[in-house]
Amino acid sequence: MIAILTGDIINSTEKAPSNWLKELKSVLNQYGTSPEKWEIYRGDSFQLKISIEEAILAAFHIKATIKQIKNKDVRIAIGIGKEDYVSEKISESNGIAYQNSGVCFETLKKNTLAIRSNDAKWDEPLNIMLELMLFTADKWTASQAEVIKASIENPDKNQNQLAELLEKTQSTISVSLDRSGFDKLQKIIDYYKKQTHSL
Repeated sequence: MIAILTGDIINSTEKAPSNWLKELKSVLNQYGTSPEKWEIYRGDSFQLKISIEEAILAAFHIKATIKQIKNKDVRIAIGIGKEDYVSEKISESNGIAYQNSGVCFETLKKNTLAIRSNDAKWDEPLNIMLELMLFTADKWTASQAEVIKASIENPDKNQNQLAELLEKTQSTISVSLDRSGFDKLQKIIDYYKKQTHSL
């Protein structure tokens, strides 16, 4: 069982791709190498193959990375399932995980993130949690997104260490984490990880 993230950049045609492409490649590279683990295609779309446990964390990691850029956001569909055919390129690999990701992506409308497995009862509570989290995450400021990204990439650092890393005050870090709902995001990720064992 694997997770496939299918996504695209919102407002990608505003300004040149160089505005966001370097950041997207940088965050995807943290989860593996291209083209086996990830690929960018059709200009502003991408796919990422990842372990099930990391899927939601990775989705919000990507979101925080792109939200640092003015007027940019990302839509991501997470597909859970088996991988029947493995190619050197993720775009040529296949299986239920890819199919679930594609179907999920096509159903994304107002929501910028959703998950789909072969078990609708398993999906439902998670999608409700994600929808509630997106009420805050979709409104992250560039500054808040920067702090979220740094927190995800440096889970062992405390607020003082993050402040030093980002050259901000500890109080700024604290306020950003609080207003961005980072503690609630961590609870969702922890809950999700526990649920993956029941698939």
